Amino acid sequence: MKFVFDLDGTICFKGQPLSVNIIVALENCITNGHEVIFASARPIRDLLPVLPKAMQRFPMVGGNGAFVANESELIAVTAFKTDIVAQIRGLISTYKLPYLVDGNWDYAYTGSEAHPIYRNLDPLKLAKKVTLEELQEIVKVVLFPGELHKEVWEALKKLPISLYEHTSENIIDMSPSGIDKWNGLTKLGVVEGEFIAFGNDANDRSMFAKAKESVCVGEHPVREFATLQVASTEDAVAAIICSFSEKYK
Repeated sequence: MKFVFDLDGTICFKGQPLSVNIIVALENCITNGHEVIFASARPIRDLLPVLPKAMQRFPMVGGNGAFVANESELIAVTAFKTDIVAQIRGLISTYKLPYLVDGNWDYAYTGSEAHPIYRNLDPLKLAKKVTLEELQEIVKVVLFPGELHKEVWEALKKLPISLYEHTSENIIDMSPSGIDKWNGLTKLGVVEGEFIAFGNDANDRSMFAKAKESVCVGEHPVREFATLQVASTEDAVAAIICSFSEKYK
């Protein structure tokens, strides 16, 4: 069985690397013959620092499906179309929005250094921080709307893009049209009904809908689309990983 894991808030807490308990649970999955896949909102560049070295070669989906990698190589990258980029740039300018914009590897950032996203941004210095104009392709965009959240959200809803609200962090996260975690997983050969999904946020809904079983970590409303909910603690998550690993071996 394939086991697909979101990172932040699911098996990775407060931006810290995977704990010993979680690593042991994942290794237990592998020992029982399962395949472990990671699927995160982070670009691949920012997945790597929280994973043990041996797991950095595992199949992974980043940027909510815009990046797909395996064996440490990017195998698919989906960028926004030129006309959509122009409209996003226009909204950034109109509302004077801080942003994190990812290209194929490098990024542009104008948000606050106090925001949690900044702490997780390229900690291994694998990429370059550049200006928005220097990015030849735009693959993922995070906006920091502040008090303009409602207005910005309504404006973005008019665009043909994949859009996610993260109210706890007051950010708006977007990917190219039709791109989500499930779309990314299909590029890794994952088949509907033949994997177990673990997640904790709205961007996990697409893979929950296609999974054989799905586990929501914590109290996020996406739990209504999961088959099971567990507490947002490392011990609880590690225990349920081990339970499913035994169940499907």
